[in-house]
Order: sequence, then C-alpha cells, then structure tokens
Amino acid sequence: MTEAHLPQPIYGDAPWSERYTYAPAVRVGNLLFFSGTTGTDENNQIVSPDIVEQARQIYRKFDRVLRSLGTSCEAIVQTIDHITTTDNYKGTAAVRREFIGHSSTTATGVIVAGLLREGALIEITAIAVLPGGRE
Repeated sequence: MTEAHLPQPIYGDAPWSERYTYAPAVRVGNLLFFSGTTGTDENNQIVSPDIVEQARQIYRKFDRVLRSLGTSCEAIVQTIDHITTTDNYKGTAAVRREFIGHSSTTATGVIVAGLLREGALIEITAIAVLPGGRE
C-alpha cells in the first residue's frame, strides 16, 4: 500500500479521548470516512431532544472537520442515518440540503431500537471525497 493510501485518523479541532478505540474520521487518499456521529456538544451532551436539531449538530461537526481539510459538507457523497424514531425525521431533509447543498449523494435510513448514546435519536455516518490526494 502506498503512503497516500494508508489510513490517517482525523480528529479535527474537537477534543477526543484516548480511551476511544476509533477515530471520528479516517482519511484514505482523497476519501474521508466519518464514524457514526451523534448530536453532542463540546461537553459530550446531546444538544436537543429534537431529531432535527441533533442532525444539524452532526452536520456542523462534519462541516468543521471538512473545512479543516479545505472543503465543506458539499464534498459528502454518502450518508447513512440510524434513527430511533420517525417523528419529525422528514425535517432532517432540510438540514441535509442546508449543509450538503445538492442531491448528488447516496443516502440510507435505518430504524433501530436504540443507540449507544443516551438521548440520541439519530446517528449519521458519512463518506466525503476530498479535493486532491493526501497532502
């Protein structure tokens, strides 16, 4: 494997505990793979009991990492939403449009019985295509 294709953990500017056995995102070449992300704030607390606000916080986190790499959520090409409720889930579509800005993405929604993070109604994973190769 060439150096450009070795996985590179990406932590962004948010604090990340060494006790975690994974990275919030991993870059391989010009692809960025986000781990499942919930709508938590800088204190690791769920931002709202509303699925739309939780989704907005998730996309803010994605955007912060992507901007640190010279791009934005417009680089996202795939998302997978794990949701615990369909109540107001339709409202998350507006959040996708707000951050991604186009419909050239693939998307999957999965209803689950629960998420590990207490109070989380949605957890999103994403893949983005970054400009150029690894720098």
